[in-house]
Amino acid sequence: MLRNSLPTIITDKVPGPNACVLLKKRDNALPKALCGYTYPICIKRGEGAMLEDVDGNIFLDFIGGVGVLNIGYSRPEVVKAVQDQAEKYFHCIFNVVAHSGYIELADRLNKLMPCKGDKLKTFFANSGAEADENAVKIAKAYTGRKGIICFSGAFHGRTNLTMALTAKKSYAKGMDPFPSDIYRAEFPYLYHAPKGYSEQEAIAYYLDKLNTLFDEAAPASDIAAMIVEPVQGEGGFVPAPIEWVKAVRKICDDNGILLIADEVQCGNCRSGRYYASEYWKEAGAAPDIIATAKSLGGGVPISAITAREEIMDSVPVGTIGGTYCGNPLACASALKVMDIMLEEDYAGKAEEIGKKATIFFSGLKEKYEEVGDVRGLGSMLGVEFVKTKAEKEPNGELVSKVIQNALQMGLMLENAGTHGNVIRFLVPLCVTDEQLEKGFEIFETALVKAKSDK
Repeated sequence: MLRNSLPTIITDKVPGPNACVLLKKRDNALPKALCGYTYPICIKRGEGAMLEDVDGNIFLDFIGGVGVLNIGYSRPEVVKAVQDQAEKYFHCIFNVVAHSGYIELADRLNKLMPCKGDKLKTFFANSGAEADENAVKIAKAYTGRKGIICFSGAFHGRTNLTMALTAKKSYAKGMDPFPSDIYRAEFPYLYHAPKGYSEQEAIAYYLDKLNTLFDEAAPASDIAAMIVEPVQGEGGFVPAPIEWVKAVRKICDDNGILLIADEVQCGNCRSGRYYASEYWKEAGAAPDIIATAKSLGGGVPISAITAREEIMDSVPVGTIGGTYCGNPLACASALKVMDIMLEEDYAGKAEEIGKKATIFFSGLKEKYEEVGDVRGLGSMLGVEFVKTKAEKEPNGELVSKVIQNALQMGLMLENAGTHGNVIRFLVPLCVTDEQLEKGFEIFETALVKAKSDK
C-alpha cells in the first residue's frame, strides 16, 4: 500500500521518461510563468504522506501541498464524503440557494475559532488570497477606515490587493498599480534582530518601528486593520513572538484597529493547536478576524473568514459571497476533514512530529556550520541555511542543491524566505514514524552531498 511505502526511485534520474513527455507537453500548453519553477514530478497517485509519479517513483512529501495536505493524500473517508455529496448535487450558489453543508461547517467553525468575542459568524470563499481580501473588506466595513498595515516578509496572495500586502515583489512584478493606503512595518524576525539584542530588546525595537509608522506614514485613526501571519510562510517560517503579539493587540485595542490573523497556511492543526491563534488567545491577545484555507478542505478549494457577530453584520449586502464560495463538494470535504482531525487529535500529532523534527534539525545545527536557525510552531518548521553562523549571510545556493539532491533520493523539499535560504517542513501529519526517519536520513545525506559539491 502506497501510504505505508518508503521513498523509492526506480528511474535513472528524476524526471523519468514518462514525466519528461508530460512536462514537454506542459511547456507547450501552459504559460511559462507556471512552468519555470515547478518540480519535475508528475503525480500518478498519492496516499498518506507518499506520492507516486507517472514513472513509478515513490516520493515522501515534506512539502504537503504547501500546507494543503495536513490530513494527507486521498484519505478514504474524505473521498467517500465527496462522492456521497456528488451523488446529490455538485453546486448551488449560496447567495441564491442555501445548503446544509455550508451552514453546518460555519456553525462548527464558529465554535472552534479562537477569535475575540463570544458569538462568532463565518462565511466562505475559495482560496487563501480571497479569505485575506475578504478579511480586509470586513475590517474596512466595520471601522469605516481604509488603511491597512502589513509586515515585511508577509505573503497574503496574488490578487491585486493581496499582492500589495505581500512583501516579496517578485510575486507582483509588473502588476501595479496597487491599492493605496497600505503600509508596511517590520516583522519581528528575531534571528535577524540587531546584533547583541536580547529577545526582549529586539521585540521593543520592532514595536518602536511599528509605532513610528503612525507618525511617519498614517495616523492610527486612519487604520482599519493589521494583518499578521502567526507563522510567516513565504517569509521564512518565522513565528510571531507572543510578547510582540500581546503588544500589537494592545495597540489595536487602544486605537480602534482590528487584528487579522492570516491562518491560511498555519491553521487546521499544523501548529500544534487547531488554529495557531489559540496561542494568542491563551495569552489574552485573540485576533478579531481569522482567515484560513489550504488544509481546511483537505485538497478541495475552500477558505473561511470568521469574526464576532458585530463585525460580520456590519458588512453591506452584496459585498461578500461568490459563485463557488462554500461549494457543496468543498463543504462536504471540509466537514469530514474536521471530523477526522478532531477524533484523531491531529493537533497532537503535529506537536509530536514537530518535537521529533526539531530534535533532528537542531542536531544538524550543532553539526554543520551552514545550519543557522531552526524555528516554528508544531510541525510548521523552518531550517535557515547561512554561509557562516557568525555573519548569518543567506545561503540560498546550498538550499537549492539540498533540494535537488533530496529529490533524486525520493524526498520532496521546498525553500522559503526572501533569499530562498530556508527549507520548510510541512510533512502531512499522517506520516509514519518509519517514513519520518527515512526522510530525515535523506535530508542529511542530501545536505552532506550539497556541501561537497563544487
